[in-house]
Amino acid sequence: MRVLIVEDERLAARRLESMIYAFDSSIVVLAKLESVEDSVSWLKSNPQPDLIFLDIHLEDNLSFAIFEQVDVNAPIIFTTAYDEYAIRAFKLKSIDYLLKPIVQDELNNAITKYKNWKGNEAAIDLAPIFDLIENNKRSYRERFSVSFGQKIKSFMVSDIAYFYSKEGLTFAVLNENKEYPIDYSLDALLSELDPTQFFRINRQYLISHQCIKQVHIFPKSRLKLEIIPKPLIDIFVSIDRVTPFKKWFGE
Repeated sequence: MRVLIVEDERLAARRLESMIYAFDSSIVVLAKLESVEDSVSWLKSNPQPDLIFLDIHLEDNLSFAIFEQVDVNAPIIFTTAYDEYAIRAFKLKSIDYLLKPIVQDELNNAITKYKNWKGNEAAIDLAPIFDLIENNKRSYRERFSVSFGQKIKSFMVSDIAYFYSKEGLTFAVLNENKEYPIDYSLDALLSELDPTQFFRINRQYLISHQCIKQVHIFPKSRLKLEIIPKPLIDIFVSIDRVTPFKKWFGE
């Protein structure tokens, strides 16, 4: 069996790959792709895989945008952290899905189902599901509360300039240059925050659009960001995130 993984979080993609091999070491993972753009390019240039593991929300768009640009005939297992309205749609349309965080037993069952898939089922129309998700936009977190000492402080997301991680801890830095530890990893924050307003530029920083003062272009397409409040270290966009960052930033 030849499978394709489309997942924009590298750690999650590697974990899924390991779980697939744990189920059946003979399975071949053809590629691990992170964006709609990369997926479309790969599918246009390579034979169709036997099975696709597809995250819904990729770094540059909803994964449904792939189907608008290329015909996909392979069966799909969606990997999703989306709300129950989407899950109901998958069940209704007989599309299998794995709810994150993925559990090995559920992965095993899903792969077994597709190993038994004969390929003669009626084609599934993905358009109604895409419309459902588009018309039922999820709400994003509007405020956070943190405990420090004997006090609890609450602040609006609009007051946050950026988040950063250090030594296993995550901190929220406010526009007024105060920072507080919060009980979320940067990965978890991605599902809590509006992706039009916040972007993960590298492993350590998740920034808001409003905090960017200047973007400086360095050799080999490297981007250095000047953000406010000023952090203690220079901030660069990871090379693999430069293109999606430019699209997010509005180039």
